[in-house]
Amino acid sequence: MACVETSSSRPYHLVVFGASGFTGQFVVEEVARTVSEGPKGNLKWAVAGRSRQKLDKVLEQAAGVLSKPELRTEVDIIVADVEEPDSLATMCKQAVIVLNCVGPYRFYGEPVVKACVENGAHHIDICGEPQFLEGMQLNYNSQAADKGVYIIGSCGFDSIPADMGVLYTRDQFKGTLTAVESFLTVGTGAEGGCIHDGTWQSAIYGFADSQKLQSLRRKFNHKPLPTVGTKIKRRGSLFYSNEIQQYTVPFMGSDPSVVKRSQRFLVEEHQATPVQYGAYAGIGGIGSIIKLMFAGMMFWFLVKFSFGRNLLTKHPEFFSFGLFSKAGPTRKQMEASSFRFALYGEGYIEGQDPTQGKPNGKIRTLVQGPECGYVATPIAMVQAALTILNESSALPKKGGVYTPGAAFAKTTLIERLNTHGIQFSVI
Repeated sequence: MACVETSSSRPYHLVVFGASGFTGQFVVEEVARTVSEGPKGNLKWAVAGRSRQKLDKVLEQAAGVLSKPELRTEVDIIVADVEEPDSLATMCKQAVIVLNCVGPYRFYGEPVVKACVENGAHHIDICGEPQFLEGMQLNYNSQAADKGVYIIGSCGFDSIPADMGVLYTRDQFKGTLTAVESFLTVGTGAEGGCIHDGTWQSAIYGFADSQKLQSLRRKFNHKPLPTVGTKIKRRGSLFYSNEIQQYTVPFMGSDPSVVKRSQRFLVEEHQATPVQYGAYAGIGGIGSIIKLMFAGMMFWFLVKFSFGRNLLTKHPEFFSFGLFSKAGPTRKQMEASSFRFALYGEGYIEGQDPTQGKPNGKIRTLVQGPECGYVATPIAMVQAALTILNESSALPKKGGVYTPGAAFAKTTLIERLNTHGIQFSVI
């Protein structure tokens, strides 16, 4: 069982590392909103990063936004830097859980995971980079298990709606669920919306390193998961979806990788029936297709060369047609944005033998919530942490590197999310 108690030498339930980054600011605000949900109605927490001055400003801004002036004086500051291992060790020794907001994780993530494992702190990130997530599983799973430390990746919009959404669909289906397809649509207000360029940088280097991901996966020596029911059909790279009534492309994030890892864990540890998964995202109409084609061609060409990657990194707004920006979205844009994650499942109804004939039952579920990157992501991350603190006995029996679905399958995380605006429902 996870150790989640604070002590005189480990005084903080949570430490938000990278609190002065764009996403970190919103994670800090979400932690401040939820202090009463900690163990016994109390949450001891601190912020951490390279610059004490910047962290002071983060707390000052949070105090103003939330009308909580006490944040300026009651939340401690820890100075820690990914390039200074001793500072990371000092931070991790003081934390029950480190909420790691420092990305791109491929560049800055591993020293934090290493420090957490070595110093007995659990670790939660909001990474959407399969190469980092799977690399940490390969390199740190056995060490984390020996130490009783839980390293849980992709606990933001990538990939809690998908991973927990598949589990929710499975649990709501009356029978044996065998396949799910998800369709993401994003809504914005009159002022539009955008994504901070930290995500853009992760995408650039993720695509550039795609060959390394394949070689990394071979090191696991996994046997293919068994296929139950009809094999799910992979759709084209661009198609019109009748499900969401718009043109659609395969979802390029970490969701398929994370869901597959969860399904493997549930098959190997709990002898569950594996659920096949396909992920797609709506892009809109013909105008959006033209933009996507131009942006995609430029991206695919430039990402292959170092000079091209430098251009893409320096000019995210130009090369993404405004979808990504160095400034990130405004709070007004965030307030008017939302997401809908529709999941279409099929399987065998109760009493039907899954080894005989085609699936004969269908289910449709929905995960919906506020703006993806900086409202829903902090909610998901903080609720994941609070679930560890409050429900440690429901986590997997031993420590290790886990996906959200593997870690939280037997917890009330979905119910917690429902009460905080990320809602799971059957349609």
